[in-house]
Amino acid sequence: MRVPRALAPTAYVALAAADTALAASSSPTTRRFRMVTKPLLMPLLGTAFATSLGDRGLHGGGRLRGGTVVAQALSGVGDIALLGKGEPAFLGGLGAFFGAHIAYTAAFTDAARPPSDHSSMTGVHAAAATFALVGPAMAWAAGQKSSTLRLPVLAYAGILSAMFAASTRLDPSIPASARNTVVAGTTLFLASDSILGMREFVLPEKSPLTDAAVMATYTAGQGLIAAGVSQAVRSRAAR
Repeated sequence: MRVPRALAPTAYVALAAADTALAASSSPTTRRFRMVTKPLLMPLLGTAFATSLGDRGLHGGGRLRGGTVVAQALSGVGDIALLGKGEPAFLGGLGAFFGAHIAYTAAFTDAARPPSDHSSMTGVHAAAATFALVGPAMAWAAGQKSSTLRLPVLAYAGILSAMFAASTRLDPSIPASARNTVVAGTTLFLASDSILGMREFVLPEKSPLTDAAVMATYTAGQGLIAAGVSQAVRSRAAR
């Protein structure tokens, strides 16, 4: 029996909502269920992404598809690492997501406008301004907590900004709906990591509601990136 195409995306949305709700709970017993839900997020999203392309016979997709798969896998490693406590767990998660953003940047660059095309640079300028304003400030705040965190946090802010910038430069031959979906996803990913940084280094106390905001924006962002890339790959294959 053929599995309905919408089953995996629907299951991902349901799991993301469940994990967000668990993150919002102030009960330690309830939050323990995240040891199950959070590690399943990226494998389920990866399944949904592969299904959206595989059942159409699109087994190619080049670096755009491959980079997205790698980014999802590394994000899954980061999700598991961040379930731990303390600085080593945080650095492990930071490193995994650093790799994920490199993969996303490579994927988006492969489907980008030609280097000679200097139109639509608003996103690049916004990313540069965001990094210039927020990156050093967040690195300083992290350094107040631990000097070991200062440079990794600054480097992470740089690759996160580069990933967002690359997502805004997708080739105009890709349908606008796909490009807009990808940018919406990277914007939410940027928002999620910004909230996470505020929670870790700026806010005086960690709140379950902040955790829920991190997960809501993160899971929505990852889902939108996957949906946009899937549409982009299909459109490129149809040409």
